[in-house]
Amino acid sequence: MTAVASRGLMGIGDVLAALRPDFPDVTISKIRFLESEGLVQPQRTASGYRKFSHADVERLRYVLACQRDQYLPLKVIRDHLEAIDRGLEPPTSAEGGPRVPRALVSTDGMPSADSFRPGASEVRLSRKELLEASGLGDDLLAQVEGYGLLTKRGSHYDGEALVVARTIAEMAAFGIEPRHLRSFKVAADREVGLVEQVVTPMLRQRDPDGSQRADDAIRELASLSVRLHAALVKSGLAQQLRR
Repeated sequence: MTAVASRGLMGIGDVLAALRPDFPDVTISKIRFLESEGLVQPQRTASGYRKFSHADVERLRYVLACQRDQYLPLKVIRDHLEAIDRGLEPPTSAEGGPRVPRALVSTDGMPSADSFRPGASEVRLSRKELLEASGLGDDLLAQVEGYGLLTKRGSHYDGEALVVARTIAEMAAFGIEPRHLRSFKVAADREVGLVEQVVTPMLRQRDPDGSQRADDAIRELASLSVRLHAALVKSGLAQQLRR
């Protein structure tokens, strides 16, 4: 029990106290019912007591707000939660489906080191969702996958796959086909290899901070490599236009 408490978990009474200011009618029976419906899954101690994380409490808060403010049935709320669990935004209407976060497909500005933090890779899309969000056709996606420009992660596509697919769809409007883009993949693989040469020694150190330094270096180098690539392309095109 002490170990559980040290991880910041809460008993059901504490959860009730946290929710009551916003939801005066909530009861322990209500929380147990929502658990029985699979909308929240608290941990259990060896003696069977429920222990809720802060994420569990926020999940309950979301469910209760949907019921109170939008009168949504549990089936619809369950679909919302499933979308959130996949890194998507829940639908805004009963007819709509989950949406890809707008920030994920934004093309404004150059990526910074912070943009390479985990996040996009946590998004999970079906093939249909990837096609709709990217604008790629099914045949074109098959070609993109055939050239190794993007791949599934398990049974889903992640956010990075969406960015690749959307970018290729926009380039296709200029007549550029996936077979023309193999050089981009080769160049990217070489850049990854270069970064690995830098960070591998950090990971081999016994210093407990080595892993964090390697993670910081990966994000910073990723940002710098994208910036350098963009600058070189821009410079090369400028020279072509001056001829």
